[in-house]
Amino acid sequence: MKNKCVLAIFTLIFISQQISGQLKPVAYVDGTQKLNGQLAIPKNTNKKKAGVLILPAWMGIDANAKERAETLAKEGYYAFVADIYGEGNYPEDKKKAGELSGFYKKNVAEYHKRIKLALDELIKNGADANNIVVIGFCFGGTGALEAARANMAFKGVVSFHGGLERDTARAIEPINAKVLVCHGADDFFVPDAQIKSFQNEMRKAKADWEMIYYANAVHAFTDKAAGADNSKGTAYNEKAATRSWERMLVFLKEVFGL
Repeated sequence: MKNKCVLAIFTLIFISQQISGQLKPVAYVDGTQKLNGQLAIPKNTNKKKAGVLILPAWMGIDANAKERAETLAKEGYYAFVADIYGEGNYPEDKKKAGELSGFYKKNVAEYHKRIKLALDELIKNGADANNIVVIGFCFGGTGALEAARANMAFKGVVSFHGGLERDTARAIEPINAKVLVCHGADDFFVPDAQIKSFQNEMRKAKADWEMIYYANAVHAFTDKAAGADNSKGTAYNEKAATRSWERMLVFLKEVFGL
């Protein structure tokens, strides 16, 4: 009887976590490499059982990515934060983060693989495979655009202050996913030449794309931990963060037909 009571308590706790939209750790693997994602399941899912895959910034799964997952679950979406680096490889500082993110930018196939594995976990946990959007922040924004370039199984992609560069040795292929880029108007980490090249790429790819600039915003403008000094190149901008998030929610409803 005691064991049954204990089991019932744990079951109730598990159900409570599931319906509240709280984050739940999810372990998965890439070969022998252990990965640790974060899942948020909506209390009231939308009719499409739509899901959002979140690609975090270069430090890996951070507070910003987790908060976004919880917020999306409250909006009725299944949300999963991908672990790109894997256990034992999480950066301790910006130098290491630069090295790790640089590896995946140069080895795009490896980035694609980690994105695909995270997508599989999102689907396994309830999201409809035909109704998925991927969003990303900074390094993750670059990953979202790479997913679009590879025509991975996403209906749309959203890049928040992500890098726009691509390997020019690769041919420009048609892009099927809808693309939304939310960009800081004062982001000097993304030069004008890169912006022009990206926009020309979108035209050649015949993509359904949109790029929005946010005034007085630099890199990492959605991240509350980025500080407030624009001169450093990374800083939080509440107005830009709020406006870009609201635009993304409209984008999701449009893409999913909600």
